Amino acid sequence: MNMRSRIVSILLTLLLPLSVLGQDEQVLAPVTRTYAITNVNIVQAPGRKIDMGTIIIKDGLIRAVGKGIAIPADAIVVKADSMYAYAGFIDGLTRAGVNKPKEENRDRVKDPGNPTPERAGITPWNDVRFSLNPSDKGLEEIRNLGFTTAQVVPYGNLFPGQAAVILSGGKGADDMVLIGKSSLYSELTGANNVYPATLLGVMAKWRELYRQAAISKSYEAMYASNRSGLERPVSDRNLEALYPVVDQRMPVIFKSERLLDVNHVLTLKKDLGFSAVLADVKDAWPIINTIKASGAKTFLSIDLPEEVKKDEKKDKKDEGLNAAAKAENEGLEKRKAEAVQQYAAQAAAFQKAGVVFGFSTMSAKTKDIPANLRRMIAAGLTEDAALAALTTNPAQLLGLSDRLGTIDNGKMANLVISDKSYFNEKAKVRYVFVDGVMFKMDVKETKKGDPNAKVDIEGTWSTVTETQQGRADGKLTFKKDGSNYSGKISGGRLPSPIDLTDVSLDGNVLTFKYSMTFGSNTIAVSGEVTVDGDSFKGTVSFGQNRTAPIEGTKDPKN
Repeated sequence: MNMRSRIVSILLTLLLPLSVLGQDEQVLAPVTRTYAITNVNIVQAPGRKIDMGTIIIKDGLIRAVGKGIAIPADAIVVKADSMYAYAGFIDGLTRAGVNKPKEENRDRVKDPGNPTPERAGITPWNDVRFSLNPSDKGLEEIRNLGFTTAQVVPYGNLFPGQAAVILSGGKGADDMVLIGKSSLYSELTGANNVYPATLLGVMAKWRELYRQAAISKSYEAMYASNRSGLERPVSDRNLEALYPVVDQRMPVIFKSERLLDVNHVLTLKKDLGFSAVLADVKDAWPIINTIKASGAKTFLSIDLPEEVKKDEKKDKKDEGLNAAAKAENEGLEKRKAEAVQQYAAQAAAFQKAGVVFGFSTMSAKTKDIPANLRRMIAAGLTEDAALAALTTNPAQLLGLSDRLGTIDNGKMANLVISDKSYFNEKAKVRYVFVDGVMFKMDVKETKKGDPNAKVDIEGTWSTVTETQQGRADGKLTFKKDGSNYSGKISGGRLPSPIDLTDVSLDGNVLTFKYSMTFGSNTIAVSGEVTVDGDSFKGTVSFGQNRTAPIEGTKDPKN
């Protein structure tokens, strides 16, 4: 467990009076494997929709889709009541569900220019299926967003090993696997303190291994046809793992975040002739036509840089500058905003160029994914194209169109059901089906705010939340100074009160923030509650996509 994870655990068990683990989710143990989802808006595929229809699931497969469908007597009925159903989303590149190996002691080697293959990051024989963890938190997090299938890869650099396409649910690792050895995974990153450590060395080593594998494979074939007079081939598992790549029976998927990475991958593909997949691509819009001409399959990153927001404090500081300095600062901010907008508009540019692409979540924060999809749509990507990049396109790119990507009879029962259109800012995922198994999201509703309400928050509030460690009590104190508010949080096992920041009251919606620092690590906490007289309800958020419900009651004045 890394330092940040340990700190979050400390907050969970000792310090935060307002925290629990993220949104609860229940796996329903079915009496039957038959489900009827009724009164649901079925988006079968981009541009194909059935209003207020029914979906029948039996034994992990979609058995019927449409209106006026008879409900089987043994079916569990899910009353969707005008919700929206989509085919389960497919992630093109992630490590969710993959155990991270323990950090090894990287002692100096006797000959840094000729290290062992493992020390250099060359383990193409390594199969990610042996590292799968069905209970991994990251797998749960992407599933809760609607991702039911993902291509996962092992940890490492240069040649970490072989990928697999898995389901985001299953009793065990074997239950999760849809396609083993779906691709060979590579990163154009060097090893620490040994060859190849530089990009130039990595490119040279890549070519060397590929060509050695081609020669070795050719010699083995010649030896097999006539062994007389020929020296026995020496077995080399690193080269043998590249044979399917040489034969173009297995593609190589590269983490290609930057434009430079993409260019290097396309150069290797052109020089050596293997099938390449570009994944987690972030800034390749200048060479879209080159990518299209190369035939390389593409998964764009859902990660986006943070939006440039107006900084009122900085604006006040700039008031004292001369006109030239002001203009220079304004120009800098404008260029930053334009650069960020280009990242958001990348998907729309690929759509316009006619490039079929999917999405990958490898470097994205789970909590940002829905908002980032909306930012892409606002930047020109159509909703149908966004849905295609989550469903039909990756199914096609991964060779799974016969089983996944649409809601049709005979397809696997991988579904995501949201209470509103998925791309609506207020939409919440309510159900996810993975291979016919239902996961129900326990979405806690908060009372809607009234911007015209008049409430008084000054004073001390007793807070309660039910954590997985039990009931947690605390105190929030607010003070008004003119039109501004300040406050403190205390209680629980906090050693001393902590000042709140950014306390704001908009009608009856109260928001606040605070942070706790341990050495160089800081955990930021934010809260949003709706005040109703002398009580409030809402949530606090902290850490990596963690939320907790909070309730408060105002203490009587002495």
